[in-house]
Amino acid sequence: MVLDLLSEFDAAPDAGAVDSGELAVTDDVLVKAFALGPDASIAPHEHAGATNVFHVLQGTVTVERDDETVSVSAPAVVLNERGQVHGAHNETDEVAVLTASLCPLPGQ
Repeated sequence: MVLDLLSEFDAAPDAGAVDSGELAVTDDVLVKAFALGPDASIAPHEHAGATNVFHVLQGTVTVERDDETVSVSAPAVVLNERGQVHGAHNETDEVAVLTASLCPLPGQ
C-alpha cells in the first residue's frame, strides 16, 4: 500500500510550463499537485464556495492573493480563504512544486 500520494507525481516541466495531477479526490476534498517550470504560472482565480490551501514543497513561488504579492519558499503553507483571488508564479530558474487542497468541493 502506498501512503505517500505525492510519490507517484513525477513532473519535470519546461520553462513556462505547468505539470499537474490529481493526488486525491473524495467527496470532501480535492488535492492537486503542480510543478511550475521557470516563469510558469497558475493564473489568479477564486473559489467562491471553497477554501484553497497551497503547500509549497519545493522551490520558491510568488503568491498573488487579492492585492498582495509575496515570495514564499518551501516548506510553506498558504491559506486562501473562500472568495479570495489567488494564484502563483515561479520567478526562479528552478522547478517549484506545490499542492493545492480544495474543500469543500464545489457543489458540496
